Amino acid sequence: QVQLVESGGGLVQPGGSLRLSCDASGFTFSTYWMSWVRQPPGKGLELVAFMKGGGPDPYRLYADSVKGRFTISRDNAKSALYLQMNDLHPEDTALYDCATQKAGSSWIPIPESPVAREDFGFWGQGTQVTVSS
Repeated sequence: QVQLVESGGGLVQPGGSLRLSCDASGFTFSTYWMSWVRQPPGKGLELVAFMKGGGPDPYRLYADSVKGRFTISRDNAKSALYLQMNDLHPEDTALYDCATQKAGSSWIPIPESPVAREDFGFWGQGTQVTVSS
């Protein structure tokens, strides 16, 4: 069955870095567009980053709040999605999830616009990132 397993979260001081991983199985990873989505404490879902499936330079987009600090990448040979997070701020504290597009959909999330779980296909269980001194 489809599985998305996130890892790499933890407690980090402001200004620090973390690299999140999302290991996928049970579907043809390379054909799916992928997203990182987060939910800060007491708030709704936020799109962090999005990436199309393949090619030498797949299309990417980022939330304004993370541009220049976060980088989304993927290794289709390993069925893995990554999020390199640098210069972390306390407001980056959240539960981070990876999510696939819905099968057959060409919907691309719009940064800064609300997103919902039903906008995406498969989800992982999430990994907690806490930025605090």
